[in-house]
Amino acid sequence: MTPEELAGLVTGEPSLPVTVHGAEPALAGPFLVGTAAAACVGATTAAMAGYHAERGGEPGTVSVDLAHAAESFRSERHLRILGAEPEPLWSGVSGLYRCADGWVRVHGNYPHHSAAALRALGAGDAGRMTAVIAGMRAVAVEEAVLAAGGAAAALRSRADWLAHEQGRALAGEPLVGFERLGPAPARGEPAGARPLSGIRVLDLTHVIAGPVCGRVLAAHGAEVLRIDAEHLPAVHTLVVDTGFGKRSANLDLRTDAGRARLRELVGDADVLVQSYRPGSLAAKGFGARELADLRPGLVTVELDAYGWRGPWARRRGFDSLVQLASGIAHEGAVAAGEEEPRPLPAQALDHATGWLAALGAVTALRRRARGGGSWRVRLSLARTGRWLDSLGRKGIEAADGEVARYLTETGSPFGRLAHLRIPGGIEGCPPYWAHGPRPRGADPAEWS
Repeated sequence: MTPEELAGLVTGEPSLPVTVHGAEPALAGPFLVGTAAAACVGATTAAMAGYHAERGGEPGTVSVDLAHAAESFRSERHLRILGAEPEPLWSGVSGLYRCADGWVRVHGNYPHHSAAALRALGAGDAGRMTAVIAGMRAVAVEEAVLAAGGAAAALRSRADWLAHEQGRALAGEPLVGFERLGPAPARGEPAGARPLSGIRVLDLTHVIAGPVCGRVLAAHGAEVLRIDAEHLPAVHTLVVDTGFGKRSANLDLRTDAGRARLRELVGDADVLVQSYRPGSLAAKGFGARELADLRPGLVTVELDAYGWRGPWARRRGFDSLVQLASGIAHEGAVAAGEEEPRPLPAQALDHATGWLAALGAVTALRRRARGGGSWRVRLSLARTGRWLDSLGRKGIEAADGEVARYLTETGSPFGRLAHLRIPGGIEGCPPYWAHGPRPRGADPAEWS
């Protein structure tokens, strides 16, 4: 799929042309991750250029390097704090476990999820997990961990997933869903130096997909304010990797004062991106319709794991779990002639969904400028996985690329960082991050 075809699928409109440099195979495994990455980056970059032109800017040609885009889908693996030892991305509880009838993955990167898994399985500590799970059925482990408030997924084949009630529910969902929530006057913005100059974004997201969306918007000139909370856990490497170009403030939405301050921030925002479990923010008074009432013309972008309909619509999940549940990891093992599940060579569902969310945000901004309205944009990791599945297959070999040419260095409060540059190019207004990542809560909860 080309970037232009993806843009047409998502927006229903023609895209500016995109020049793609390079070709598959980019990363190992049977799935066309490089093609997907180039399509996501190219379509999003072209939409940014189109919005810039509609605001009176003069963008030039749009391009994307396929290998650069593919490596950006595992940017967290390339991040280095120079002079410091790399921090592990996975906890001791997280991992694949052999069961009596197959395999299961437990996700325990957050302390409360690790505790839930240990409690559900009566394992006592991470060292006992393997022995306990070996005597259980995979689905029984999945159900027990989820019931205890943790996160897990049993291995399923592609055929199993397509026949599953949740897999069938996904077939009726768009890759990127748009909903006009209510009336608001058309709001065109004057041209700025960059495609999203003057656009204010609230980033209430965690892990990878949602933060990647905010990182992309920041790279094209948006003012992105990440809203975090001291009591919420985080994976430090991911906070640093996805924090480029953003400021970071803490608000405790459990308190009246925290909710009041968020309402004030929403009153001057253009976009709000959130990846809390469905219903979590709405329970605090920040559902999409309430947000539209607070700020007519707001674009709300919502992401979840397994889709917005079906029995798993409220199920907690992560990229690695969706890959296992939906047959991706099973097919990777079959293609490699292995028994153990073989996931994608990147958290590609996360990264692709993040880029698609940025595409959805700028598309909704363009619709707002032309015809007004408040907009809700919805995506899910599982629906993105279904799109990746539709792109076809390749041999499992990977090209031997040179990543160093895509790396740069940036100073930050964490130290000097070696990291990937943002992929995608627009002649005349290339994307870049104005500054490095900020520590959690380092900034005031206010617009600059």
